[in-house]
Amino acid sequence: MSVRQSLLAILDQGPCYGYQLRAEFDRRTGSTWPLNVGQIYNTLERLERDGLVARGEADPQGHVYWQITDAGSAEVARWLSSPVVRTQATRDEVAIKLAVAATLPGVDVAGVIRAQRTASMQQLESLRRAEYAGSDPEGPQGLAWSLVADSMIFAAEAELRWLDHAEQRLAGHPDHAMGLELTAERPKRGRPIGRPIPA
Repeated sequence: MSVRQSLLAILDQGPCYGYQLRAEFDRRTGSTWPLNVGQIYNTLERLERDGLVARGEADPQGHVYWQITDAGSAEVARWLSSPVVRTQATRDEVAIKLAVAATLPGVDVAGVIRAQRTASMQQLESLRRAEYAGSDPEGPQGLAWSLVADSMIFAAEAELRWLDHAEQRLAGHPDHAMGLELTAERPKRGRPIGRPIPA
């Protein structure tokens, strides 16, 4: 998720100061991606360095308002019109954990799956019960929150389906046949070439 582009898109509506930007980001995402103010100001300084925003003068309360530049508006338009390209390499901690656990001798992989399934089901139930307090579900803020919540619900449901699939795949392999012993082969220098993931 791009904090940089999200903050720029909010600034495209009008000048904001740091805490205001954080509040606007939270309103639009239901606080599902917590940002600290230091992160906001670091991002604003990088955006200023790149010529995408300009720092204004402080108001009587000491708030420094940031304003988007023409180059920043063009960047927002590019971001909004471009699809998010997902990399083929997985960074999913659950998938990596299970892959490693399945190849370690003596690990109760079924137990690893059960523990993850329990946690994933609890998260899914929590998401399904969640309501955005004080927001009209049909209003812009409620709609924005529901889009984020729906995405999280679908991801949790997909994780549960994947855990069921992994459990079925692993059920056909005896535990002793799954362990990978450490290899004595010396690794080659350089970046390893991964197995391509089918499209």
